[in-house]
Formats: sequence, structure tokens, C-alpha cells
Amino acid sequence: MFTGLIEAIGRVSAVDEQLGACRIAIDTPLAAELGLGDSISVNGVCLTVVTQSEAGFAADVSPETLRVTTLGEWRVGRRVNLERPMRADDRLGGHFVLGHVDAVAELTTVRAEGDCYWLEFRVPHPIEACLILKGSISIDGISLTIAALTEKLCAVQIVPHTWAQTALPDLATGASVNVEGDVLGKYVARMMSLQSFEGMSRK
Repeated sequence: MFTGLIEAIGRVSAVDEQLGACRIAIDTPLAAELGLGDSISVNGVCLTVVTQSEAGFAADVSPETLRVTTLGEWRVGRRVNLERPMRADDRLGGHFVLGHVDAVAELTTVRAEGDCYWLEFRVPHPIEACLILKGSISIDGISLTIAALTEKLCAVQIVPHTWAQTALPDLATGASVNVEGDVLGKYVARMMSLQSFEGMSRK
């Protein structure tokens, strides 16, 4: 379980393809605090540390994860957002982020507004039911608040601190990002869909 508050920016140092899967190595100052088997959020994807050194760590990525996230596009040198799992005795500063990506969205707009930035994303239909205005959303592992919402677009306002402390400045229009809807919203959407199905089956 994560919070969506990014602890550090890492950099991809190696991508080793392995029979449809791959192993990704990432350099980060957090490496000294990681152990084998630890979970870590990498651009919103929960991965498991399989090797660790003073310079960084490596994680195996399954074929399914490559299919449903942006990880299959990653190349050496890419900067990524990193967060270790939350502690049970910590404050929850963002929102509950599982590290289970729901969809890949496309960045359509980047616009400066004073010291802040306005970003718009085209979101796939399956995740639309989990998004609400002023609700929480995880984009590349960052806990953000939905500032505007239409049938196909979701917008967020990025404050200077978040812009400076994450890999968001590396994104250009057309870029793909990992999106995870609020887990509470997903449970509500699931219950509503089941109730609708039961109501139809009784008719």
C-alpha cells in the first residue's frame, strides 16, 4: 500500500528483456534502505526488489504488467517516480494507492498557469466510472486531485513542489502515463454494477 507521495526520482540504468518479460534496473539514493523482496512503487507500479546494491535495485516485470502499463516503453536513462510502502504508524498524506495500474492514459495538454501547470489526460472508458471531480487519482504514482472532468478527459493542477520533486517535467504531449483510480471508488462502481445486473436478471 502506498500514498502517492513521491520520495525520490530514480533513473533506469538497464532493461534486460527475458522471454516476454523483463528485468529493469533503477539507480536511486533509496537503494541503501531497500532489501530483497521489498515492494516499491515505480511510476505507480508495485514491483518487488530482486537485486539490490548501493547504487540501485532491480525488479522483474511480468508479461501482464508490460501489457497494462507503460513499462514496456521504458529505456535506459528514463527518470521514474519512486515510493516505498507506507508504514502503519505513518500519516496518510495522499490517498490509498495500491500500485495496481488500471489503465494507460495519454497526456494531451501541458499548460503553464503562473508557477503551476495544468495537465489534461485522455482516459480510457473502463476507468471513467472510478473518477469524480475533486476526487483522487494516481498518475505515474503521484497522488493528485481531479480538477476538471469531461467524458473523455481528466485534468489536474500541478503545484511547483510536485513539479520539481517528480518526473512530470519529462512528459510531453502524447506521452503515456500509468493511471490508478481511487480504490474506494472502484469498490462502489463494482457494487453498483452488480446491483444493476441483479436488477436486470430479475425482470
